[in-house]
Amino acid sequence: MAKYVWSDYVGAMRPDVLNPLFAESGSLKGVGPGLARPLEKLGLTRVKDLAYHLPDRFVARRAVANLDEAGVGEQIVVALTPREYKQSAGRGPFRVMAEDALGNYIALTYFGRASYSGKKQLPLDEKRWVAGRLDQYGQTWQMVHPDHVSEDSAGMLGHLNEPVYPLSDGLTQGRLQALVHQSLEGLPELPEWIEPGLAAKMDWPRWHEALPLAHKAEHPQARDRLAYDELLANSLALLLVRESNRAKKGTPLHGDGRLRAKLNLPFELTGAQKRSIAEIEGDVAQGAPMLRLLQGDVGSGKTAVALNAMLIAVEAGGQAALLAPTEILARQHAETLSRMAAGTGVTIALLTGRDKGKARESILMGLLDGSIDICVGTHAIFQDTVAYRNLTLAVIDEQHRFGVGQRLMLSQKAKRTPHCLAMTATPIPRTLTLAQYGEMDVSRLDEMPPGRQAIDTRVVAQDRLADVIEGIGRHIAKGAQAYWVCPMVRELETADIAAAEARHALLSERFGDTVVMVHGQMRPEAKDAAMERFARGDAKLLVATTVIEVGVDVPNATLMVIEQAERFGLAQLHQLRGRVGRGSQQSTCLLLRGDALSETGRERLALMRETQDGFRLAEEDLRLRGGGELLGTRQSGDTPFKVADFEQIARLLPLAHDDARLLMERDGGLSSPRGEAARTLLYLFERDWGVQLLRGG
Repeated sequence: MAKYVWSDYVGAMRPDVLNPLFAESGSLKGVGPGLARPLEKLGLTRVKDLAYHLPDRFVARRAVANLDEAGVGEQIVVALTPREYKQSAGRGPFRVMAEDALGNYIALTYFGRASYSGKKQLPLDEKRWVAGRLDQYGQTWQMVHPDHVSEDSAGMLGHLNEPVYPLSDGLTQGRLQALVHQSLEGLPELPEWIEPGLAAKMDWPRWHEALPLAHKAEHPQARDRLAYDELLANSLALLLVRESNRAKKGTPLHGDGRLRAKLNLPFELTGAQKRSIAEIEGDVAQGAPMLRLLQGDVGSGKTAVALNAMLIAVEAGGQAALLAPTEILARQHAETLSRMAAGTGVTIALLTGRDKGKARESILMGLLDGSIDICVGTHAIFQDTVAYRNLTLAVIDEQHRFGVGQRLMLSQKAKRTPHCLAMTATPIPRTLTLAQYGEMDVSRLDEMPPGRQAIDTRVVAQDRLADVIEGIGRHIAKGAQAYWVCPMVRELETADIAAAEARHALLSERFGDTVVMVHGQMRPEAKDAAMERFARGDAKLLVATTVIEVGVDVPNATLMVIEQAERFGLAQLHQLRGRVGRGSQQSTCLLLRGDALSETGRERLALMRETQDGFRLAEEDLRLRGGGELLGTRQSGDTPFKVADFEQIARLLPLAHDDARLLMERDGGLSSPRGEAARTLLYLFERDWGVQLLRGG
């Protein structure tokens, strides 16, 4: 396989017909430096992004002859005649007093700079048609910042049913609507990639018709069509990865068990672990490279399974590498693996970006000459300077934090494509497993090792903060350790969210230098030093952000406090709770909640008390959050999809998966007429790495 450089393939061979859609949004009229920043915040950097920036909802306005026909809170269009300007003292609002056809007065209210446009759009004694929400201020009708003002009624026809888009600071609905309209002008007529019978059955419009329809009014068929396109692109790309992997030559691995027999495991393997190891052993014995995902709940024993897999590789004369997303997690893995494999004679090395000089050279030489059997590290393990004698197995931990490109780059470190075992500690809803990992076979660790006690989970009101701190004092006095997790690093002027730095300062006043802090903005050296103090037991209380969500294993830490717990997703709360309960002692998790608790937040915390089944919590998290934060660990809502929401994923993904298989197995693949159209689809949704695999890139 040729050397894979991810950046070389971005946009390569994109069909010319798509180029206008991939033009920068700055090419549109009216987009200068002032608009570029707010557009970038929304991810709207190209024409295509604006075209697919679908409305959150639609505002339906009713045209009324006078204000008596309307109700408070209603969206209306009404003819008004401005009679007087009123400027409040200081920085107060600017009001245009206007009357309707019956002489009813209304205050059209503007704040800040908007007052200038108010005066310009509403000249005194000249009738204007005004659209907006009718409110009441005291005994007076009021409309704050009218949405639209027109000199004639015809100018309001397009605003009676109007899309409402997600915004960022510096953007208005009117400005964004105009840019979206520009992006939709002159859409090309692309070839049809959906199976004709399915498109007819679902009554879906063609692509160039569906996109404008999705912006104009509620049109479920158009929205479904666009969501299906995205799901089909993803399914097809993952299927291409799977097929490409099966076509490659791997190294069949047949371990003789001599190293695994010497393992020093502190527990008996569960049935789920034994089953998963057997599945992996069967995969790596084949000529095609393994591509398997190991899903395991917090504490289910994924590391022991991964070590067994790596020892099979070493027994067969190969090397193994374990890739972790953070340095903290890499160090944790290296220590755990070294402890478990202490009696095997296997050489395990840790390689991170911080390793320099002779120490780094020694590791690189060991990998090259084969004296190092297993390498654990961060992305540093697939840099150009790192070469292996015979890498036959790559283990990727927290798979969702790495892209396909990074995994393929790691595969270049071997003479033949290495077997790949991906792991995730985040239980993934069954609905999303196909979407996220459709190219992989899946093993599930759905049993817990014996001896693991349930974690006592309680919800505590924030106003009992002083009691919680006193409780931590008693906990530390008994010789135990504790975590305190905050959702932010620093306070924001406009937010009341607890900050790790402020909480660290408060707790340090009470407990002195036994309190350490870890967060993602710290230098790696300072972060590691704090973690080392806590792991050794010198520090008794670790204040942190969600950087400790995975990989921290301190059995003596038996108390977890999560502040503002209602602001976290269920899956993330479960991951954080899993940092305790790792020893033989009873552990406790306190969920501190704020006063303003939504119904969803209340249900989320109740579920945390009710169950410790991560797979069930993942399903419930998906239900509660809908199209939002689907994986829990990524607060911004990252999924493979920008168009399809949860309901559409659940309903349409099985169809898309079947259609992708039909295309590849019956309809001639990407070389058929429909396949050529599907190539365009892959580039449109930037799943073109699926095409590159066919090129052997």
